[in-house]
Amino acid sequence: MTATAGCATQDYPFVDVSEANARSMQGTRLDAGDKVRVAVFDEPSLTGDYEVGSSGSVTLPLISDVPAAGSTPQQMADAITAKLAQGGYVLNPRVAVDVISYRPFYVIGEVGKPGEYTFTGEMSLLQGIAKAGGFTTRANKGTVVVRRKSWGGGRKVPVGDPGLIIMPGDTITVNESML
Repeated sequence: MTATAGCATQDYPFVDVSEANARSMQGTRLDAGDKVRVAVFDEPSLTGDYEVGSSGSVTLPLISDVPAAGSTPQQMADAITAKLAQGGYVLNPRVAVDVISYRPFYVIGEVGKPGEYTFTGEMSLLQGIAKAGGFTTRANKGTVVVRRKSWGGGRKVPVGDPGLIIMPGDTITVNESML
């Protein structure tokens, strides 16, 4: 028995792909492992590249920790602006936050090259599986299990149209076919 075969016996609920895709279209939220560039205009000593730490915050000069997990880059920029203005560190601060790279997604199980893959923007479930070398001959090509932090666990996802949009941090498990 392979390590993924045991996963096939679990009874995960099915995800509503249309609803999940609608939520992903609302914007990717920052989380631990994401890398961002913070630009404070006219303040080169405060401008730099930072990683969202395991605590979900980014540590910046002068203002220390700024919560990032769960926010959009614009919301993070607004929080930095408020902290800089509140502390009197910068008069009329103007801040921009850009994502350098999101945390990776993972594909495991019955694929050609299981592993960690760079998230590069909007990508379908099938494109993610293709990055991992596609299905093996033993793979269940009808459904896969996707774990997403916001779901609090695994969900069965049908493979096909409409395809689920992959998010940073997702773990895709392709189980062995039971046929």
